[in-house]
Amino acid sequence: MSEPSDSRTKTLNFNIGVLGHVDSGKTSLARALSSTASTAAFDKNPQSRERGITLDLGFSSFTVDLPDHLRDSEGQKQYDSLQFTLVDCPGHASLIRTIIGGAQIIDLMMLVVDVVKGVQTQTAECLLIGELTCPRMVVVLNKIDLLPPNKRQGAIEKMTKRLHKTLENTRFKECPVIAVAAKPGGPEAPDTEEPHGVPELIELLKKQTYLPQRDPGGDLLMAVDHCFSIRGQGTVMTGTILQGSLAINDTVEIPALKVTKKIKSVQMFRKPVSGAMQGDRVGVCVTQFDPKLLERGVVCTPGSLRTLYAAVISVRKIGYFKGSLATRAKFHITVGHETVMAKVTFFGLPPAGASESPSDTKPPPPQPCSLETPFTFDREYFYQDEYMSGQSEASSGPDPDQWALLEFERPVTCPLLCLVIGSKLDTDIHANACRLAFQGRLLQGFEDKSYAETSLPRLRIYKTKHKEGQVERVTDDYTVIGRNLFKKETNLQLFVGLKVVLSTGETGVIEGGFGQSGKFKIRVQEGLCPETKQLLSSTTKKKGKGGGKGGPANEEEPKTDSQPVSINLHFKRYVFDPHKKMVQS
Repeated sequence: MSEPSDSRTKTLNFNIGVLGHVDSGKTSLARALSSTASTAAFDKNPQSRERGITLDLGFSSFTVDLPDHLRDSEGQKQYDSLQFTLVDCPGHASLIRTIIGGAQIIDLMMLVVDVVKGVQTQTAECLLIGELTCPRMVVVLNKIDLLPPNKRQGAIEKMTKRLHKTLENTRFKECPVIAVAAKPGGPEAPDTEEPHGVPELIELLKKQTYLPQRDPGGDLLMAVDHCFSIRGQGTVMTGTILQGSLAINDTVEIPALKVTKKIKSVQMFRKPVSGAMQGDRVGVCVTQFDPKLLERGVVCTPGSLRTLYAAVISVRKIGYFKGSLATRAKFHITVGHETVMAKVTFFGLPPAGASESPSDTKPPPPQPCSLETPFTFDREYFYQDEYMSGQSEASSGPDPDQWALLEFERPVTCPLLCLVIGSKLDTDIHANACRLAFQGRLLQGFEDKSYAETSLPRLRIYKTKHKEGQVERVTDDYTVIGRNLFKKETNLQLFVGLKVVLSTGETGVIEGGFGQSGKFKIRVQEGLCPETKQLLSSTTKKKGKGGGKGGPANEEEPKTDSQPVSINLHFKRYVFDPHKKMVQS
């Protein structure tokens, strides 16, 4: 991109996610910040005065002078000014969506806490999302005007202490806490009252800024938050570039609508530019596109996003979630920019001693469960009825590596390796419980609608099965007849050739059925030991007559005192094997 060096005012865009419980005053704080900053910083700069404040859907931005510590990092001034873009996250389900969707580009999190109510359910959820996605945080205690002036300082100090206590086990230990009143008198009050503490907050935000790592490489992914048409120009999509870069004349895809469009012009900070990259807020103009078709969504390099019907993710339970995570349960899955219901199947590495192939003989020691754990179709996995926690009565280690298969109720469009969050958003919002259940990374996607037939059989997740029966009698030194292992209606042909072990130690092979009542013949290649024959002949003798070939007389045998010899059959079945074959090592 050869652009004249002076065509772009060098503005560093720094994205701040504004999070907090409903009614903690996030929006009024964003408004107070923008207006305070615009009167302070825009007066010096005539262009910014006419530019005004760009308030659009959930995004407001304001520009301040570049703080000194950013100038010195390169020994010279790389940028002329610093623009804060406030990503205000309204409502809850959309909060999770916004934050996860924009996780790659949120540089600082501003957690707004109502000073009277303290940490509430959603405050805790915001903290969690922040921990998953963001390196730095500032806590803003809002609504201090509601505290009686004589007790105000004490209450603020008390709440600050409580917050530091809450945060000490998170990555935001020791983060700064500042008290403000964004809208004294509440939302209905006239605008004559000045906000308290906002200039100090702006100074604190300036201190917290750093040069974010931005990478222009890779496929373009842009989160569009607004779409409108301009007569004679075309349709403008405004949003934030989450990854990659774009330039005039590039072709981009709107995957939700399956259309591609050519970029006619690009604007940043209301100035035309020839291109933009990760972290930038831009307006992109395309032609012949109806803005009503896309209010929010994503735009990307053609063909770079995939539409998935199911996916395999690495998974880790979120510690504050109280319920169990059960296989076959449904969760709200937030992935890319969408939240959709999915059925979940959990699976892990085979337990020690249960592995089948020599390469797997020793499962790795339970590493702390990492979201980047490699997943491959080449190995076998063990089916789990629920997520396995490392915390138990016996041990308190880390959770073992685990994965989950997600089967979406409708297809979702998302990039690979993106963050995935599973939650129970149907839980009562006022119940004091965390609704975020697990997090993970998308490792493998299934794009075929009939993935259950085409792809899932490659996924070798197995269950172990154990059946137990008894030896009925001996026919000769190498053959015994068994019972109670199968039901009368079982197709015994499926089991022919499978190995069984007698409780006396011999190994045999099922040769076929015997009679019509589910009995079967076992061939013991090595022959029966004398002790076994002794034991079996004594039990058989006690049964007396009537044991004709498969005759009904010995169906209802009374139990005898001697211990019968039991037959154990162990095998595994692959959950997604269409033929339901039984496999033994």
